[in-house]
Amino acid sequence: MISVIIRTYNEKRHLDRLLTMVRDQEIDEPVEVVLVDSGSTDGTLDLARAHGCRILQIDKDRFSFGRSLNIGCAAAQGECLAFISGHCVPVDQDWLRLLVTPLRENKVEYCYGRQVGDATSKFSEGQLFRRYYPERSRIPQEGFFCNNANAAIRRSSWSMHGFDEELTGLEDMAMGRQIVARGGKVGYVAEACVFHIHDETWRAIKNRYEREAIALQGILPQVHVTFFDFLRYFSSAVLLDVGAALQDRKLARHAFEIVAFRLMQFWGSYRGNHEHRKLSQAMKDRYFYPR
Repeated sequence: MISVIIRTYNEKRHLDRLLTMVRDQEIDEPVEVVLVDSGSTDGTLDLARAHGCRILQIDKDRFSFGRSLNIGCAAAQGECLAFISGHCVPVDQDWLRLLVTPLRENKVEYCYGRQVGDATSKFSEGQLFRRYYPERSRIPQEGFFCNNANAAIRRSSWSMHGFDEELTGLEDMAMGRQIVARGGKVGYVAEACVFHIHDETWRAIKNRYEREAIALQGILPQVHVTFFDFLRYFSSAVLLDVGAALQDRKLARHAFEIVAFRLMQFWGSYRGNHEHRKLSQAMKDRYFYPR
């Protein structure tokens, strides 16, 4: 059996498409869907029940990305554990088969698939997808980068480590680092593609990059972002995006959005890199449950 584990919090908008695509996957093995919810109030749970999902719940005050995945993995029955975010949708019916193939062929222990935006995605986010999720697979890859919005791991590898439950994000990179450190391999499967749909406010974008920068301190404490780095990264990213938008004849439509997105991205990263105190409950609510 293959277990598909989905973390949700008010994901009704895209969940029906996601669960329908998971149901329609062309794969020989039986597939179960385990949904780990942290307090949805928008009808997410009713929709999940209608699709026959196994539903697990976690209290908001106990939520972290790693803890919710560990709960889902512990309850799952599959030998391959696949992860997809509640606001992602597989591009086609071959997504799951292609994603888990490197695990079944013992080429890697942990792998992740391609992510692309849709028509509603912000221009700069699309540029990030192109950079980190290229068209060519790397099985195995160098390094430990991974992203659980679209990923799969062997149960034995998850059981050996478990996801870090204290991190405010990047639990996938922390897992990848542990696997690579003991000689295991991580891979990238470009053919296993999903639409990743971020419907975020500007503040939510800043929060996302801020909490990821806080998490990165625990994974790579040697990484320091100075205010000069913030200015340099922000200006160079804007210039590159403007050039790409000009080439695509889309600058007039996306000019403000480019500046705003990159400002929130790098200001959040700078702030998070300088955040050293233990997270209060109020800060956790802001990071994990933005309005």
